[in-house]
Amino acid sequence: MLYDHPMIETFPNNKPITPLLDKVQTDLAVLRALSEDDLLHLADEIRQFMLYSVSQTGGHFGAGLGVVELTVALHHVLNTPEDRIVWDVGHQTYPHKIITGRADRMHTIRQAGGLSGFPKRTESEFDTFGVGHSSTSISAAMGMAVAAGKLAPNRKVVAVIGDGAITGGMAFEALAHAGHVRPNLLVILNDNQMSIGHNTGGLATYFAKIWASPTYISFREGSKRILEHVRTAWDIVKKTEGQMKSLVAPGMMFEELGFNYIGPLDGHDLPLMVQTLEAMLQLQGPQLLHVRTVKGKGFAPAESDPVGYHAINKIEAKPAAPVESRPKPPKYQDVFGRWLCDLAAQDQRLIGITPAMCEGSGMVKYSKEFPDRYHDVAIAEQHAVTLAAGMACDGLKPVVAIYSTFLQRAYDQLIHDVALQNLDVTFALDRAGLVGQDGATHHGAFDLSYLRCIPNMIIACPSDENECRQLLYTAYQHEGPAAVRYPRGEGTGALIEEEMTALPIGKAVTLRQGKSVAILNFGVLLPEAKAAAEVLDATLVDMRWAKPLDEDLVESVARQHDRIITVEENALAGGAGSAVAELLASRELNCEVRHVAIPDNFIHHGSQQQTRDAAGLTVDNIIEQGQREVTPVHAAANIS
Repeated sequence: MLYDHPMIETFPNNKPITPLLDKVQTDLAVLRALSEDDLLHLADEIRQFMLYSVSQTGGHFGAGLGVVELTVALHHVLNTPEDRIVWDVGHQTYPHKIITGRADRMHTIRQAGGLSGFPKRTESEFDTFGVGHSSTSISAAMGMAVAAGKLAPNRKVVAVIGDGAITGGMAFEALAHAGHVRPNLLVILNDNQMSIGHNTGGLATYFAKIWASPTYISFREGSKRILEHVRTAWDIVKKTEGQMKSLVAPGMMFEELGFNYIGPLDGHDLPLMVQTLEAMLQLQGPQLLHVRTVKGKGFAPAESDPVGYHAINKIEAKPAAPVESRPKPPKYQDVFGRWLCDLAAQDQRLIGITPAMCEGSGMVKYSKEFPDRYHDVAIAEQHAVTLAAGMACDGLKPVVAIYSTFLQRAYDQLIHDVALQNLDVTFALDRAGLVGQDGATHHGAFDLSYLRCIPNMIIACPSDENECRQLLYTAYQHEGPAAVRYPRGEGTGALIEEEMTALPIGKAVTLRQGKSVAILNFGVLLPEAKAAAEVLDATLVDMRWAKPLDEDLVESVARQHDRIITVEENALAGGAGSAVAELLASRELNCEVRHVAIPDNFIHHGSQQQTRDAAGLTVDNIIEQGQREVTPVHAAANIS
């Protein structure tokens, strides 16, 4: 009989009492010895503890609640960390972290110096592979399975991938390769949203138990060996088996790729999960277990709103009386979403494309108002870019809304399918710069560097919300590949002009005239640059464009100043500051250049401001770069 999990309606106010969890997380041998009833109660304790801990810190939420039973079953059956579990993306790994000795540090998750929000090899031996971007688990797990076959034949390897992540092309590449190489690998498809197959039911569960049983496997494999030499009989048996399976399971595709498919099963039926895992882990070759779960399982608000409860902020105590506050500036993603809707109403050629980031990219309203001109291609960044290229070939005007860190996954398509053919595609690069709590896997630290070297590409770096709107419009009007980068979070409070105006491409704006030092700012660190310019009595230029540079203005600044400081929220190597230095060198201009940019190391998680501080993207650092002793090098140029 399936255990009736209690439904939780609100976040716990106090830390729950968790006697089983307290024992388990200090010694996983305790978990492996638990009875079925105790495993069920442990799952309840983990769910209660997770609700409490995430409400104290904020963080990813719904996916973790959905895999509590699966996580308990995996660590109960496997000898982790000797056996390997590779999680995809990592949003679902909070229960895994809680079980594996980190419950007492969950209050630090995603905070500076605390636990990562994702699996991280340097954090725990149980985190077998570091992840942040999706669709990598099967490839990594297959690599581990191949290694186990050579070095540790008894080691079990499991990849857990969601129904969203498996839409990524890399996952299918790995499935195809695993079906060919046939390592001992178990892939668990955690299906909490897409209707890949029939809902879980008695018939599916019954046949799944049969297919996972050693008796059935032995019979099937023995029959194959006997009958494969009798062609007609073998064809009949194979056809009958396929037809039988197609009645109750959607696994024929996986079977054709070379996997033994089991499911779909109820991923919240913990005893069934244990029984099935124990059976499947004894099988040879690639196996795929399909489980159906509910995102936010056990917490009523999250079950009814799985998108809204994908992640939450820290639950703050309500103030005794309402506190009057000024309206917050809009988020940059919402500035983009508004611009997209406004321009789509004017231009029927505009097509919006996103790789599974509708909410994050601010496209919800656009998707509803212009559904026939909206394409969510799932987690398939490469396809998103080449799809846009194909549209541009035949007269449409695609806008690809994509996080800076995710565009990295489509770099070949960006170069060969868009830029090489000089196609009219606009890239709206959200989360450019340091994003904060998601950490190194999600920082948009490299886009200026990897875009600037591509011929035909132009790159805009708006410094506030209004400039973002106008530069998006400018990029869209440009007949060729164009990118506009903007950060995560709220704007500066700048007045946004309704009218959209194309700004001159490659032209900067001088905001302040100073003396011996000039600050060239690229993007949203303009407030810091302004504050430093006042202290230094420096000239301040809002560059607007990383490519093309306003070369004449940069040359003029170099001739009139002893030192230039470039400021950007991008990697120092190859970024906008490098472009300035290259220009000065090519024109043999002898002006000292200093750079304020992200240094050559990965910046760990923390608040957005903490990560900027860690990278030196601060007023103090700009001032320091300007106050070091300056030796005048072109007094004659200053006179002229």
